[in-house]
Amino acid sequence: MGTAWDREVDVLVVGTGAAGLTAAIATADAGRRVAVVESTATWGGTTALSGGGLWMPANPLMLRKGHADSVDKALTYLQAAVGDAGPASSDARRRAFVETVPEVYQTLERLGVAWADAPEYPDYYPDRPGGMIGRGIESEPFDVRRLGPWLETARFRGSTPPVPLKTDDVWLLVRAWSTFSGFVRGARFVFRTLWGFARGKRLHGIGAGLSAHLMSIVTRQGTEVLLNTPLTGLVVEGGAVTGAVVTGADGATVRIRARGGVVIAAGGFARDTQWRQKYHGIPGYTSAADGDLGDPIRIAESAGAQLALMDDAWWGPSVPMPDGSSQFVVSERSMPFSIVVDGSGRRYTNESASYIDFGHAMLARDKTVPAIPSWMIVDARHRRRYLFSALAQGTAKLREAGTVRSADTVEALAVELGIDPATLRATVDRFNGFARGGVDEDFGRGRTAYDNYYGDPRVKPNPNLGALEKGPFTAIKLVPGDLGTKGGLLTDEHARVLDGDGAPIAGLYGAGNSTASVMGRTYPGPGSTIGPATVFGFLAGRHAADRATAA
Repeated sequence: MGTAWDREVDVLVVGTGAAGLTAAIATADAGRRVAVVESTATWGGTTALSGGGLWMPANPLMLRKGHADSVDKALTYLQAAVGDAGPASSDARRRAFVETVPEVYQTLERLGVAWADAPEYPDYYPDRPGGMIGRGIESEPFDVRRLGPWLETARFRGSTPPVPLKTDDVWLLVRAWSTFSGFVRGARFVFRTLWGFARGKRLHGIGAGLSAHLMSIVTRQGTEVLLNTPLTGLVVEGGAVTGAVVTGADGATVRIRARGGVVIAAGGFARDTQWRQKYHGIPGYTSAADGDLGDPIRIAESAGAQLALMDDAWWGPSVPMPDGSSQFVVSERSMPFSIVVDGSGRRYTNESASYIDFGHAMLARDKTVPAIPSWMIVDARHRRRYLFSALAQGTAKLREAGTVRSADTVEALAVELGIDPATLRATVDRFNGFARGGVDEDFGRGRTAYDNYYGDPRVKPNPNLGALEKGPFTAIKLVPGDLGTKGGLLTDEHARVLDGDGAPIAGLYGAGNSTASVMGRTYPGPGSTIGPATVFGFLAGRHAADRATAA
């Protein structure tokens, strides 16, 4: 006797981040009926809280603007940047990602997404074979009034600035009052904001703008989106996933048949302390969405899915905030007049490195020398010239919590931190010598275009190095934060979930942070989370739609 279904669709999508919404868009665009379920009361996932950039090599916009990229060049770079990272980053998956970029770009553009490039943003390893500048794109700011009633349940409401900020603005805005180029970009940003208000628009940029763009398409396509509706089980018949069990907002159990398949795109397990301790050895200091609890991954695993890269995450140094949240640190540690030290008062990595490399370095260092927390130490010029996002919210509570500490001298600051004053003094003196000479002989800070991107061009001879000489000196606590977890369901080049033998589980698909990343253990460029999430979400939706058509 078959399953008694409560309702039927062609494809069921679990999750409303970039991966889930794009999967739904691709399914509906193929003419099939799709429904989306979301476990929380808000839609948008971690995408809605993010910088909103997509790393999309050889995309049509950059090619139109004369950037000489290609599939082969991008694959060369991925090999150089990612290396051998196992089946999650197989040659077939890398090629599927790069070759599908133009179709995803053009489909979303046709359906209403306005794209913008970030022409100055480098790959994170620009000096490696195939590396270049300008592969990142983002959506233009979006008038969220166009969402109608869906605006009330947007995850970004109250969580991100309601302004038309773009990823490409950030690198200049952080020095808006210290360089002419930063001031000009700041003026342009203010004008863009005021012009939107003058026209009666509520423009949102970065991740909020991208998620709003995608949701506007989903609703125009007539797709049903059910909030407060978590996945509670998968229905497997004859070795194939034929549907799912969800709990409705009213608490009722609903069995949904999905003729083409179920797409798991519900994020990772960044907020699940049990799995974080099991796989990462820390409770987690994440910037991911509240619903990032890993339940859909567990459910798929119980249906035979293979997991990979569970011990990794999209790491990055973060400031632990008094409310229990974590503030990601990107540009601040790259600016001159700053260093990061471990609990012994010594540097241990290139402060300007990509955030995932910094996170890996912090975790590795802590195995031999206490480095959780680490301390970012800046002098008065850094505090005066550059924006520090975590401190912009006010330092009183941070000082009360011991997260921010200050002293007039390096030695006095060392005492505040419980560090040997002579050791910290020697560390600062050695770094100051590097700053004056322009070469970091220990860790190569300021050597690449990526390092320099968040530097200060006024500081010579190296825009990332500046001697720590002007008191008072401030120390800010850093912990290994993340943008989400990197491990999950192992999928193939069609976004089909694989079983323990490496064979596709018929009718089960995965994309985004619910899956093991095609980027392996690295972060090749700006938007290396959302770019692949969008592409593999698209591939999942299209393949599931074709399967429904064939059925």
